[in-house]
Amino acid sequence: MLGEHAFMSLDVKLDGVVQRHKELEKLLSEADMTDSEVYAKVSKEYSDLTPIVETIKSLRSLREECSDLELLIEDSETDEEMRVMAESEHKELKPREAELEHELQVMLIPKDAADARDSIIEIRAGTGGDEAGLFAADLFRMYQRYAELKSWKVEVMSASSTGIGGYKEIIASITGKNVFSKLKFESGVHRVQRVPETESSGRIHTSAATVAVLPEVEEVDIEIKDNELRIDTYRASGPGGQSVNTTDSAVRITHLPTGLVVTQQDEKSQHKNRAKAMRVLRARLYEYERQMQLEERSADRRSQIGSGDRSERVRTYNYPQGRITDHRIGLTLHKLDKVLNGEGLDELVEALTTEDQAARLAQDR
Repeated sequence: MLGEHAFMSLDVKLDGVVQRHKELEKLLSEADMTDSEVYAKVSKEYSDLTPIVETIKSLRSLREECSDLELLIEDSETDEEMRVMAESEHKELKPREAELEHELQVMLIPKDAADARDSIIEIRAGTGGDEAGLFAADLFRMYQRYAELKSWKVEVMSASSTGIGGYKEIIASITGKNVFSKLKFESGVHRVQRVPETESSGRIHTSAATVAVLPEVEEVDIEIKDNELRIDTYRASGPGGQSVNTTDSAVRITHLPTGLVVTQQDEKSQHKNRAKAMRVLRARLYEYERQMQLEERSADRRSQIGSGDRSERVRTYNYPQGRITDHRIGLTLHKLDKVLNGEGLDELVEALTTEDQAARLAQDR
């Protein structure tokens, strides 16, 4: 149960939510809401608040019930059998009150504006040579399978293969419901410990790959001026550096204010490569600005889950022991195969989300 001060503080917040919900309901019932953009915005806010208001009603109804039972228990005229029944019922209901209060606290945590967005995922081989490239491919397959289970769509935007089934780099867009909210904690360094197929002595090697998950944005979400860009074109090259095209179809875009560089050469058309490169650049700039805002809001951002730091070691995949460890929350699962098949990834995602919520709740107090 919450302390008296926290209880009052929560109740003040709940009153504000209920009041806002009523205001929105009134706005939606008014006939003059002809502006479709405004109507959509009001409808969304109303829809977002409705489940919170329903939970508030449940909590307040339960509190009334508990209060009635307490009066019955304290009343000297209540007969013994009725008092025992009331005490038993009160004992059952009281923990549910604490659960509902916690649920509401979590529901009231300000949502990350990017949570509902689609994502662009970038996976790059790190230390470990060919083995790192193969691991990058394993990670991409894991996210592909996870996306399939969620009925999300995966589209490869660009890929640089190692020629032996691995990737130096692969960039893909993932579209579907709440993609970024599920994948945002995947950013960072993923480390693998296993015996490479080419290793004859059976010695375990350690390799790494970096993952960056960016919320995808539309042109209206972020302004990029033409004079902020330098666009270079060149001939696309394949594995080993040989030319794969006779025209300058590959594109390199440099965002001069930040120094961010995006290259794209998978399409034969320069126009298509440029469009893809701009999608990636918009996502990187949006994430760059988002991280700046998060750091401003929280001085100890690095102590929280999902800081998005790509140099942070986030997870180790140990093949000989069949285990996977997330270093941010100290969680170890002995179900490596399930995680790599996408099936077991939700357990890690949910644990990271819960930890993030707890950290944000503590900060809010």
